[in-house]
Amino acid sequence: MKAIRFDAPGGPEVLRLQDIDLADPGEGQVRVRHAAVGLNFIDVYHRSGLYPLPMPSGIGLEASGTVEALGAGVTGLSVGDRVAYGAGPMGAYAEAANVPEGRLVKIPETISDETAAAMMLKGMTVRYLLRATYKVKAGETILFHAAAGGVGLIACQWANALGATVIGTVGSQEKAELAKAHGCHHTINYQEEDVAARVREITSGAGVPVVYDSVGQATAEASLNSLQPRGLFVTFGNASGPITNFDLGVLAGKGSLYVTRPTLMTYVASDADLAETAGDLIDMVGSGRVSITVNQRYALGDASKAHEDLEGRRTTGATVLMP
Repeated sequence: MKAIRFDAPGGPEVLRLQDIDLADPGEGQVRVRHAAVGLNFIDVYHRSGLYPLPMPSGIGLEASGTVEALGAGVTGLSVGDRVAYGAGPMGAYAEAANVPEGRLVKIPETISDETAAAMMLKGMTVRYLLRATYKVKAGETILFHAAAGGVGLIACQWANALGATVIGTVGSQEKAELAKAHGCHHTINYQEEDVAARVREITSGAGVPVVYDSVGQATAEASLNSLQPRGLFVTFGNASGPITNFDLGVLAGKGSLYVTRPTLMTYVASDADLAETAGDLIDMVGSGRVSITVNQRYALGDASKAHEDLEGRRTTGATVLMP
């Protein structure tokens, strides 16, 4: 089969489409023939070496497809089942993969292959952020950075469904309109406006109880300055670079603030947690309360171009690679 591989960390150009042999599924594994593969910013971190991988390596954590073969001991799935995964194993940028049964979820007919591939990692991320890291309640106002991104568009809808007011940061008027169309009540263009000052204005000076920030270094100060006393700074990504040399004394000076650096992999570490998280996501998407916007499609062999566009902020919503 064909798969994207890379021999050393680097820029998008290190990604190469290669012919590889895929072994038969082992005990407890299922071979999934991929219909679509999800693109996520964590893939950039893996490719660049920010999150190191043993080399050489495949890449990608998310895909949808059809069960093609079963390993010994698999009892909950059958050949022909439509399934998806969003928390690994590594190597989803491929025509097929062997995946542990417990890492897969069945996809109902109401959800397309592209939607399934685009929703798993990002949607499960939103679920743990809004329902576990901080339980957003009706009537609250929250700040979500990169509101027009793949995670952001899902988060705006989900938080809106929970009865929260969403303030989202964006980088252009086009992205502001997209975020608003997906449930974001107030948008702030970080290219032109002081984010923290606008948050204070929108909240009549109170600030917000929680900020969700996947941008990292460039937005950390604005995030902290947007929080109300004892508010929570949830930093769950590093799109602009990692936050380093963080002075914990700043949290005291700004009102006994909290900070956490969660990851999806911790929140779905057990098969039971993954099943619960994915089940909630499938319910939200299947009911129509959350729609998944796939705005870009690339051939699997064009993965390097997809990475260039993602890093260049030329994408909105979700992106899929087509094997």
